[in-house]
Amino acid sequence: MSTDVATIAVPPRPAAPARAPVHSARREGWRRRAPLLPALVFAIVVTQIPFLVTLWYSLNSWNLVRPGSERFVGLSNYVDVFADRVFRQAALNTIVITGGCVIVSMLLGVGLALLLDRRFVGRSVVRTLIITPFLIMPVAGALVWKTTMLDPLFGIVNFVLSPFGAGDYDWTSSAPLVSVVAALVWQWTPFMALLVLAGLQSQGRDVLEAAQVDGAGAARTFRSITLPHLRRYIELGVLLGAIYVVNTFDQIYIMTQGGPGTASANLPFYIYQRAFLGFDVGQAAAMGVVVVIGTIVVATLALRLLFRSFAQEDR
Repeated sequence: MSTDVATIAVPPRPAAPARAPVHSARREGWRRRAPLLPALVFAIVVTQIPFLVTLWYSLNSWNLVRPGSERFVGLSNYVDVFADRVFRQAALNTIVITGGCVIVSMLLGVGLALLLDRRFVGRSVVRTLIITPFLIMPVAGALVWKTTMLDPLFGIVNFVLSPFGAGDYDWTSSAPLVSVVAALVWQWTPFMALLVLAGLQSQGRDVLEAAQVDGAGAARTFRSITLPHLRRYIELGVLLGAIYVVNTFDQIYIMTQGGPGTASANLPFYIYQRAFLGFDVGQAAAMGVVVVIGTIVVATLALRLLFRSFAQEDR
């Protein structure tokens, strides 16, 4: 039996995939990103280039009061930083100030948010007034606390506490960390309250009504329903508050000057002292690099926990 080769149908080759759509998609992507390029370049120039210069300074020994003293010393500045007792004390003060301010302001913020979530006459006015401490400049707020609230002779705090024997107590000298934390709590409590209030208002009323129908009291409803709903709002407030409070400078500079001695100096203030009072550029730069790296590590871990919480809530 003979086979006619000419009659065998040869399947056509598959056409090569068109590259035009790929190039078109790339052009479309670059077209969407083009308006953001100036902002990206500006952010790099303003943040990354100074950080690279700071890295270079941290590898050099340079004191501004000794001309010509700049020389490369490698990692010697970083060794001196971790061996510096005052730096470790400033790091501990930073943790105390940040943790104390964030925890106390969040607790007060939750309480204020629960009160502001209720209906009463003048609620809108109270909500507007309660945010004013957060809008006041930190320097002005620190001056108010130092001269009006905590003055040992004419301060309002001592006047209120005078029946308890605290009539002439010098708060900024005898309890500098408490004074700074009090001023920071006064400033940050409204922010925490508004954030938690937004979470309360996003809570479904049908869930609360169902809990009331089932006989749950106010405390049980708050503990079992409201508080889990507010978890991510509280975590967000703690994270944002910690990121900003860890950089506190104004209140310490105005109220205590880091004193007595260095008892109330945090890391930003101690870096300022080494750079602009001690004129030790190399070691101040090394301290700044250590603080930035530590802050990035802590913020990254906190953001991961926060995003995990949001993802679990969405599920």
